[in-house]
Order: sequence, then C-alpha cells, then structure tokens
Amino acid sequence: MNTPAPPLTSVPLEARLIRRGLDYVYLTRLHRPIGVFLLLWPTLWALWLAADGVPTPLTLIVFVVGTVLMRSAGCIINDFADRDFDPHVRRTRDRPLAARRVSPYEALGLFAALSGLAFLLVLQLNALTVMLSFVGAALAVSYPFFKRFFPAPQFYLGVAFGWGVPMAFAAETGEVPRTGWLLLLVSIVWAAVYDTWYAMVDRDDDAALGLRSTALLFGEMDRAIVGVMQAMMLLGLALAGHSERLGAPYWAALGAVVLLFAWQQWSTRRRERDACFRAFVNNHWVGLAVFAGIATDFALRGTAPP
Repeated sequence: MNTPAPPLTSVPLEARLIRRGLDYVYLTRLHRPIGVFLLLWPTLWALWLAADGVPTPLTLIVFVVGTVLMRSAGCIINDFADRDFDPHVRRTRDRPLAARRVSPYEALGLFAALSGLAFLLVLQLNALTVMLSFVGAALAVSYPFFKRFFPAPQFYLGVAFGWGVPMAFAAETGEVPRTGWLLLLVSIVWAAVYDTWYAMVDRDDDAALGLRSTALLFGEMDRAIVGVMQAMMLLGLALAGHSERLGAPYWAALGAVVLLFAWQQWSTRRRERDACFRAFVNNHWVGLAVFAGIATDFALRGTAPP
C-alpha cells in the first residue's frame, strides 16, 4: 500500500526553504548554464573587439553578471508564457510553473527582481548603453509570445540573444560600428542554427500544441537549411575578422567551427531527439572557439616585439 505524502505544513522549515530554493534554481535554469554561455559568447566577442582585447573591468563585470541575470529572467517569462503548454510537452512538464510548484505571481515577482538588478548594473554604463538596454528588455519579454504566431521565432530569439553585441560596443566605444551590426547579424543566424536543433527535439509536441518553430517551418529541409545558415555565419565571421584585421589564431578558430558544424550535421543525420539536443549543446564550443580565436589574437599582439 502506498503511504500518502505528508502535508507541506508537516515538513520542517529548512526542508521547505531548500525545496523552494531548488524550484527557483529550476525556474531560472541555473542548473543548466548552456543558455548563459550561448547568450554570453557573442557579447564577449564584441567586448574584446571593441576594447582591442582589454575590456574595461567594470564593463566586463556588468555584462557577465547582467547576462546571468537576464537569462534567468528570460527563462522565467518564457515559462510564464508557456505555463499552460509545458505540462503537455515531454521535456518541460516538470518545470516549476508547469508542475504548479511556483505560482505565476511568484514567478513574476522574481522576474521583476532580477530585471531590476540587471538594470541597476546597466546604469553604471553610458547613456547609449542604457538606451539600448530598454530594447533588449523589450525583446526578452516579447520573445516567448512570438511562438504563438511568428513562423520562425528562432530568428527573433537571435535578436534578443545577440542584443548584447551592440550594447557591448556602445559601452566600450560610445557607438556601434559596422562590425557591431555585422556581429549582431551573425548572432541572429547562429541562434537560428542552434535553436533549430533544439526545436527539432520538440517538433512533434509543438505541432500538436499549435506552436511555431523553424523545425516545423523547414520540415524535411531542416538540416539542409541549417547547413546554409552555418555557412552564412562562417561568412559573417570571416568578414568581421577581415574588417578587424584579425590574424592566424582567429582563422584557426574558424577552422575549428567548421569541424564542429560538420559534427553537428553528421550526428543529426537520423534526426533523433538526443542527437539534436547534443548538437544544440555543442554550440557552446562554437562560441568558445570564436572567443578563443579573438582573445588569443589580441594577446599575441600584446606580446609581439615592436
């Protein structure tokens, strides 16, 4: 015979606090930092390029901490928007809002607190960066609702995830040069790449629920179109490298990206859920490779003899 679970009031206070804290961790996805990395890498590319390899310490701290805060806030507003859909999706049915372990009002309160902290950080930077931050906040809040009607929300996600690029250039230089806008376009295409792999995991569930994604839009052409977008990203990175006169370390990094993209295509050839998810996660190494190429190039410039 199954023994019924004890009522919540009979659980010790310490255990209840730990349970609530874990629910907040799951709600903000801090236990899965892949989203933080995918959001952070383009920002770090931009910071290093804008600052010639030596970003201002305050600016670096603001963007790193702000990225963690805004990614966490973005996860909350995404789950709030999807709280009636997630219980019907295999991968998301146990999320705190979907499982009703956290109330919508509680989630919105946490979202407001995290967004407020991120805004306080941005206030330490110049006026242009603060102005751009309002656009970034609007993108983060509106993205989850685009899945209701926009056939390719992954591109909108790319704008939201890439908006740190123009903000980083603005913070370091007081303006956004052409390279900044080019890297924003690269970030948009890259997000469409990795989030299409992600959407392929949920393709059947999204179709049943009437949600939109590039995985559904592209259909049987999904891998081929992702391949075209991977080539577009590489072209954009090559143009940025040429414009910034980056050297051998950067071009070697792009060679590594080619190999990573080739592995993603090969590993997803049967479109299995787990393989598509691994291809999504593999993009962390893509972002790291590009950053390593940029950072190494500037570091070697600093040690080169005059």
